[in-house]
Amino acid sequence: MKKKILFIVEANTWSQVVRCLVLARGLDPHQYEVHFASASFDERIFGGTSFTRWPISSIPRETVAEFVSTSTMDLQRIPYTKAILEKYIAEELALYEAIHPDLVVHDMRFFSTPVSAPALGVPCANLINAFYTYWIRRGSYRGFPPPLPEIRQLQWVYPTILEFFIPLAMPIGLRFLARTVNRLRREHGLPKISDLFHVMTWGDYVLFPDDPLLVPLKEQAPNETFLGPVLWSPQVPLPEYWDELGRDRPMVYATPGSSGGPSAVPTVIEALGGMDVDVVLSAAGYTVPKPLPPNVHVVDMIPGDLAARKAAVVVCNGGAGTGYQALAEGTPTVSTPSNADQVMAARFVRDAGAGVLLPDSWKVTAAEIRTAVERVMRDESFAQAAQRVAASFARFDPHARFHAVIDKATANGGAAT
Repeated sequence: MKKKILFIVEANTWSQVVRCLVLARGLDPHQYEVHFASASFDERIFGGTSFTRWPISSIPRETVAEFVSTSTMDLQRIPYTKAILEKYIAEELALYEAIHPDLVVHDMRFFSTPVSAPALGVPCANLINAFYTYWIRRGSYRGFPPPLPEIRQLQWVYPTILEFFIPLAMPIGLRFLARTVNRLRREHGLPKISDLFHVMTWGDYVLFPDDPLLVPLKEQAPNETFLGPVLWSPQVPLPEYWDELGRDRPMVYATPGSSGGPSAVPTVIEALGGMDVDVVLSAAGYTVPKPLPPNVHVVDMIPGDLAARKAAVVVCNGGAGTGYQALAEGTPTVSTPSNADQVMAARFVRDAGAGVLLPDSWKVTAAEIRTAVERVMRDESFAQAAQRVAASFARFDPHARFHAVIDKATANGGAAT
């Protein structure tokens, strides 16, 4: 009998959707009955798939992007209200009743699945980056990467005060942010989860699409598995001028990504337009100012793996999507993040010596980007570090590791609370 695997995705960014999609595509349809639940998304990425699709609700991408942006973040206006989560939970419970999955795999549905899955005893795997549990393992939030000092509303606070205050206030804040989930768990007869990070990393199985070389954990729980980077690239034609790029001078691949700040696009163009490099800019749906410098070529989408392989530097938002894709090709990065998730990923890349982390996209300057790109191209240590990371990435087979988790989950049966 085929094992039923249900993927549930919060379709706010490409990263969440495509890494579940990659894992779903890797399951043999002769062995697995695959179901994929998400809000409507770019249908191009589902081409050639045969699994069953289910429509579910997601908060609009723009709402989530505005909330997590370091330029507009307001913790008093969290978009995941009790009413919205009740709707999410009801939809998920209906899916479980209709499908009877052997395993649920979710990405970014961490406010609802910790209620719905244990309420019906459905085994649940949580696909989330290891840098969230990294801070739990450390037992201290000093040096915590989310860019609270970068938030516009906090610009007036003296940095030394923030550096002292944030580690003390963080545990209180994390407990506060978990209160809605815990109210819903209580209503379903489930025990309390201690704080937001433990909510986000809750699961019978926790799957890290990361490499411990980049995100070293002080300890690793028995239910946690490093899959290795789960990489995706759009299958679209290369531009007709592709072979000419990088022939006589270095090529730089730039993209804001689906969750990058729109302000980064004109700044990146200004920074790279005056350099002696060929530039390929994947606009990712953002408006591109005209006219363009003669060395800048704009495309909507491009095979990011091939672009990163050919580039000397990848300029991106620093998130694990494009950032890991660049490192997999041995190419260093220059990151201009716009949210906490991107800052965390980019800081680990920086700490590995494989990239430069610049100020947030809303305040970075063209001169800072240009200087960083020149530095990375001039200093061979960045490329050497990126190549070391690429060699480590190559040791991982995410699909084999995912299959092992499925076998364990379906053999064990049952679920945690």
